[in-house]
Amino acid sequence: MEHRGRAYHRNRVAQTFTDEIGAMLEGELSDPRLAPCYVSEVVLAPGGKSARVYVQVHGGEKAEEETLAALIAARGYIRHTLLERMGVRHVPELSFVIDRSARLESRMDELLGRMQKREEKRRRAAGETGPTAPVEGA
Repeated sequence: MEHRGRAYHRNRVAQTFTDEIGAMLEGELSDPRLAPCYVSEVVLAPGGKSARVYVQVHGGEKAEEETLAALIAARGYIRHTLLERMGVRHVPELSFVIDRSARLESRMDELLGRMQKREEKRRRAAGETGPTAPVEGA
């Protein structure tokens, strides 16, 4: 089990990385391949040697691919800038991942909505009303 103080420190560092890299994405990186995007989460490895940066991109798959390529190309600049801003001895190795959770969540909501509409139609066709069928003989 990890010591609570270490976990707290790692979470604070991850949040600082989220804020700092997010600020860089908003205006400091000038690569034309960067689509509008933001850092959704940073997960720091337990040893602190590496960090996975999850980025949500507004746009299609092509925009995601180009943004990921731009972030990988800017990885050295981002690490160097983090080193200067945070005043630490070591910045973990960064790996960037496209976060598709919002898109998947909206797709799940859409599918659940369709399922509920089909269920309502089926109930109406069967002559049922309300969220549950009336109990016979009650």
